[in-house]
Amino acid sequence: MHISSLWGEYSCGSFGKAAQEFVDFLEDCGFSYWQVLPFCPIDDFNSPYKSYSTFAGNPYFVDLERLRQKGLISKTELESAKQNTPYLCEFDRLKAERFELLLSASRKAQNRNEIEEFASQRPYIENFCRFMAHKSANAEKSWQEWTVWDINEEVLFAWKFIQYEFFTGWKEVKDYANGKGVEIIGDIPFYVSPDSGDVWQNKEQFFLDEKGYPTHVAGVPPDYFSPDGQLWGNPLYDWAKMKDDGYKWWVDRVSAALELFDCLRIDHFRAFESFWAVEKSEKTAANGKWQKAPGKEIVQKIKTAAGKKMIIAEDLGIITPEVERLVEESGFPGMRVFQFGFFDRDSTHKPHHYKNNCIAYSGTHDNNTLLGFLWELDDKTRREMLEYCGFTDADWGRALPWMLRTIWSSHAGIVIFPIQDLLGYGSDTRLNFPGRAEGNWRWRLTKEQLNSVDKGRFRRLNEIYGRIQK
Repeated sequence: MHISSLWGEYSCGSFGKAAQEFVDFLEDCGFSYWQVLPFCPIDDFNSPYKSYSTFAGNPYFVDLERLRQKGLISKTELESAKQNTPYLCEFDRLKAERFELLLSASRKAQNRNEIEEFASQRPYIENFCRFMAHKSANAEKSWQEWTVWDINEEVLFAWKFIQYEFFTGWKEVKDYANGKGVEIIGDIPFYVSPDSGDVWQNKEQFFLDEKGYPTHVAGVPPDYFSPDGQLWGNPLYDWAKMKDDGYKWWVDRVSAALELFDCLRIDHFRAFESFWAVEKSEKTAANGKWQKAPGKEIVQKIKTAAGKKMIIAEDLGIITPEVERLVEESGFPGMRVFQFGFFDRDSTHKPHHYKNNCIAYSGTHDNNTLLGFLWELDDKTRREMLEYCGFTDADWGRALPWMLRTIWSSHAGIVIFPIQDLLGYGSDTRLNFPGRAEGNWRWRLTKEQLNSVDKGRFRRLNEIYGRIQK
């Protein structure tokens, strides 16, 4: 479950008391991991997978009540920030109002020297803050269109303040989780946005034209999620140029993420072996070409940076023997997704095929909920899947516990369930539809909904299948 889906009163989940209460829930159930989505700022379509910075934090996660306790925002300001609905992230409102509120709070900060030092010790964060100040001075245009180079120092400091509050607020949550025996699995996108501090600062490490726009863009060919493929629009890495400095940007990126998290999932891991390159003039991803990537060379750099911390290789999609070999040689656990297991008789996504060195999911943030998936299946596939799970009742609307238990009992070293599946929710709570720009990432949980869960049942399942960490 992503931070944005936590309950609260201010339009989006945050690093407030709800985050610690969710950790308490995990501990009570005997769960040992909490997996989140990328923490970086979201794009115009609210996706955390395309951001202004892969190093920076989402300003909406800064806890307003914490700022109120510090005397940085007034009671009136806090009241005016209260949400209209607890069930969805109010992204339009956040984009219109939240920065101004945080700007106002930054002007009252008494620890300016501490905040400045925090930013200066983190060059990628300081670069992001300067990038955002330049965007503000240029009417939020992409950096390729900037013409104004004088920035507002108050805006620059506000971004430093936001990042300081983000990182210190998250440290409190993570320390609390670790103290309760819960580890945090983070997530980083493979690619970065063309309009980002990452590209602006490191132009020579991407394939760009003379104006700074990508010559080719990233995506994936037609697959389960989209008949035309997915055209992501991210610039592609110039791997030869990155090799010149030992892939320093990637090493720094993984190292920074592992300061935030106990473990890390790398999205679209298969692109370390080969990646789908699409000419920027194309309207869909269907006509791209596979290009080779550094493979073992870059993976070894990541292994060294990670040390003993677990890296999860997201090895989904079109997976070739070369990709399978790279994942195997890396030693990183790959992913298995229950929902993918019933369209091919010999699918590695069927639980009896799971090896111990894998992370098994009922579904990911890109899938339907398990109940929604069950409803939308054709009768034959649904019947075969339920029989596989040992459920023979005619009322298949009651089958979810059997499906979850089948995954729980598998040989996978770690099993992850989206919170919607623990709650038994349908497709109206789905978080993301790949290939669709609008309407994603909005779903939120209420505390009352979480309290409806039978925590004792989940704890017993974790005990039965030996999944409680000692």
